[in-house]
Amino acid sequence: MAAVTPDEHERQQDGHCRARVNLRPAAARPFGAAARAALKDTLFPDDPFRGLGGMPPARRAWRVARYFVPALDWGAGYSAASFWYDLLAGVTIASLSIPQGISYATLAGIPPVIGLYSCFVPPLVYAVMGSSRNLGVGPVATSSLLVASIVGGKVRASDDQRLYTQLVFTSAFFTGVLQAALGLLRLGILVDFMSRPAITGFMGGTAIVIMLQQLKGFLGMTHFTTKTDIVSVLRYIFHNTHQWQWQSTVLGVCFLIFLVFTEQVRRRRPKLFWVSAMSPLLVVVVGCVFSFLIKGHKHGIPIVGTLKRGINPSSISQLKFQPEYVGVAMKAGFVSGMLALAEGVAVGRSFAAMKNERIDGNKEMVAFGLMNLIGSFTSCYITTGAFSKTAVNYHAGCRTAMSNAVMSVCMALVLVALAPLFRHTPLVALAAIITSSMLGLVKHREIRRLYEVDKADFAVCAAALLGVVFSTMITGLGVAVAISVLRALLHVARPSTSKLGRVSCGSGAGAADDDHAFCDVAQYPGAATAPGILVLQVAGSPVCFANSEYLRERIARWVEDEEKAVAGEDLLYVVLDIGGVTAIDSPGIEMLREVHGELERKGMKMAVTNPRMAVAEKLVLSGLAELVGESWMFLSNGDAVAACRYTLQGSKHGGVPPV
Repeated sequence: MAAVTPDEHERQQDGHCRARVNLRPAAARPFGAAARAALKDTLFPDDPFRGLGGMPPARRAWRVARYFVPALDWGAGYSAASFWYDLLAGVTIASLSIPQGISYATLAGIPPVIGLYSCFVPPLVYAVMGSSRNLGVGPVATSSLLVASIVGGKVRASDDQRLYTQLVFTSAFFTGVLQAALGLLRLGILVDFMSRPAITGFMGGTAIVIMLQQLKGFLGMTHFTTKTDIVSVLRYIFHNTHQWQWQSTVLGVCFLIFLVFTEQVRRRRPKLFWVSAMSPLLVVVVGCVFSFLIKGHKHGIPIVGTLKRGINPSSISQLKFQPEYVGVAMKAGFVSGMLALAEGVAVGRSFAAMKNERIDGNKEMVAFGLMNLIGSFTSCYITTGAFSKTAVNYHAGCRTAMSNAVMSVCMALVLVALAPLFRHTPLVALAAIITSSMLGLVKHREIRRLYEVDKADFAVCAAALLGVVFSTMITGLGVAVAISVLRALLHVARPSTSKLGRVSCGSGAGAADDDHAFCDVAQYPGAATAPGILVLQVAGSPVCFANSEYLRERIARWVEDEEKAVAGEDLLYVVLDIGGVTAIDSPGIEMLREVHGELERKGMKMAVTNPRMAVAEKLVLSGLAELVGESWMFLSNGDAVAACRYTLQGSKHGGVPPV
């Protein structure tokens, strides 16, 4: 063996010293402190009440009030200049809310005036409680059709309109209870199980279903199937050609062409956003005048009919909590409420990011819950953040949620003075408005991107879309969520493991030892590995009962493969990098104990690097740290490899120095 030069001896001593700077696991924290820290990180990751302890009581109360009532926060510095922007934005989205409110109420199977009611009270509540300064709230097509499909399975609107409407109000009550409870309990994590690919597929499938439903209006049909799948709808349409009215078809196609044209104008010239925003109201006005002049209801153009004047009447006495009805109301409320939460929060976050702002998901849940709860008492049905209103609100230059309050005031004026004027609105005009708004929800570019980037995400998206189109909305959503949850469980049950090697981060051959990083050798084939030392990484998952046996087998296979790959040399050290392990339970600890025993029987030594505090505590309490040897627990892979090399070099010289 070649003599050790002074430089090499100095590097060995340096490695030995660095190895001695090992990670001594911290003393175990009291259970109460650990539980409080875990709950705080889980429920309050933003820590909104930090620093309250040193404040005077009055200032502390004001800070808490501003947190729970966002209007107090932005209202404190509100200016007249901001109000003019919000006034313009509010009037603009009010003009959009009139035709959309009537259209979506018709889609939900309830009297059209309830759609106008739902654009009055809920936005006023959101203006006070909402944390987004861009979000426009109101009824949306997906929730409208979802509620109609669930409630319609119990009571058909055509059979008993009053009872059907009461069940829709009751479902809004349960939606509000669910959303407010999730927000107050800080359980927004439940909404995260509705992944973005699942929502994309569900929204695309729902948009197709809604457009199929609008064929009733385009064809002037007076009756229609209650089923939503594409096969049933097309079969019904072609089996009832005697209901078709060519007059409605011609008028509807003209309206749809106009609406699509204005949308294209907005996309090509964003400053002309108001053209697209005003076009639905213009379609309704033109349709009303045209239908009134030619008496359209007598010539194959069905109209909306009577709209009562006046603001929202109380609906508290109409809520149905009888045993035979409460089940379907809860189902409709909970399912549509979860979907509305996911949609509303996603829309709010998307537009907040454009202004480099952030919104609090839990505050949004409370705001949505209160506006649906109060809405159910005031003749409103389910409302949430609407993409079309939010886009118009954003492009109109809104500054705060005051724009929703302005919209609410405008809707109150419409209800008090102008509602009866819309009684001649052709149903085909509403069908054209709904169809044009649905075209943008089939996000074919995003679906194509999912296919190119991640086939599993594409499968989730496709399952949701096809489930909605060919079965029911509940089936599509359920299948997509089930696949998403299964995929998340697989990530936990089958965490990734990898062999690491050293890669130089510096430039040139003289890079310092600290300028090296340990990376996956599969990703960096040129990464250097030390003879006799195997570095393995367990990344991005807790080590628990669900994956402990899998990890034991994977580590054993890595060791066997390494022994075969270095034939003629002994594998003496296995370094486990568990810096990415977020938590560990008793089966996980027993797995590490078994791995240590198996390696020891083979004459190998196990080292552990960079365990997190919660993991280190359990390693100490279980006695595993003592079994492995606390001197074999290191801050970094570099320290561990340096210690292994020094020990290996010492053994070759006839003695093993203490480490």
